[in-house]
Amino acid sequence: MKRFLILGTIVAVGGLTMAAAAAQAPATPKVIDIQKVKDNLYVLTSSTPGNAATFSGGNVAVFITDKGVTLVDTKLNGWGQAVLDKIKSVTSKPVTTIINTHTHGDHTGNNGFFGASVEIVAQENTKANMAKMDAFKGDNAKSLPSKTYKDEMTLGAGTDRIDLYYFGPAHTSGDTFVVFPALRVLHTGDAFAWKDGPLCDRGNGGSCISFPQTLAKVSTIKDVDIVIPGHSPLQTPKDEQEYQRFTADLSAHAQAEMKAGKTVDEATASFKVDKYPGYKNERVKGSIQAVYDELKK
Repeated sequence: MKRFLILGTIVAVGGLTMAAAAAQAPATPKVIDIQKVKDNLYVLTSSTPGNAATFSGGNVAVFITDKGVTLVDTKLNGWGQAVLDKIKSVTSKPVTTIINTHTHGDHTGNNGFFGASVEIVAQENTKANMAKMDAFKGDNAKSLPSKTYKDEMTLGAGTDRIDLYYFGPAHTSGDTFVVFPALRVLHTGDAFAWKDGPLCDRGNGGSCISFPQTLAKVSTIKDVDIVIPGHSPLQTPKDEQEYQRFTADLSAHAQAEMKAGKTVDEATASFKVDKYPGYKNERVKGSIQAVYDELKK
């Protein structure tokens, strides 16, 4: 018994020592890279999801207008100061507007950081989805969007104009496509996040069946040269169009395999990404599972 008491004491002391060391160790600095897209538009880039120490959230657009700075998304909670520091490296103007492309915390996490006077804009379904999140309960409800739209909305005018579009369910039920017409730039949020299977958040109204149809409507947006995706380097409209074809192939394949009685694993194994250079299949199974779940419902 004495031996166990001594051992327990050693373990307890060791745990306290480790905790004290951890408390004294310097925190990992929150570093975000900034890239100039065009003229008065920058992007605060996204690190690789899965690395908790460096993952800051999705790509954030920083649009400097005559009246102030408009942000498209705000990254994960806790990264607000790092975002602000990078903004201050290119302008002294205050943040006046935030556009949330969708509800997820890695895109809405710092809505409240920039002050109560900031106008927050989102598609109406996204506001409803956000209102269900613990992060926006109680006093934090003031960080919900104060302005919403249904299908289209325009903010600002002239070279400061921003056009917002909603085309239907995809990643969620409220994905906003943000266009800066004077600069010919489109921000897709996570409706085009990466070159891999799409994440279809069915809990927030996402649909891997509707995904390709929604993306097909993006082609109605003309005069775009550069695309800012949710979690990848800058792309082109051709890349977005290729992603639409990829999601269409993947959705059709999953539906056909389910009709043929194949399991999700079998459907995943038989789907090939070879004809899409540069694409991965790390998220393909999840997309196929989402199709199966949607059809079962």
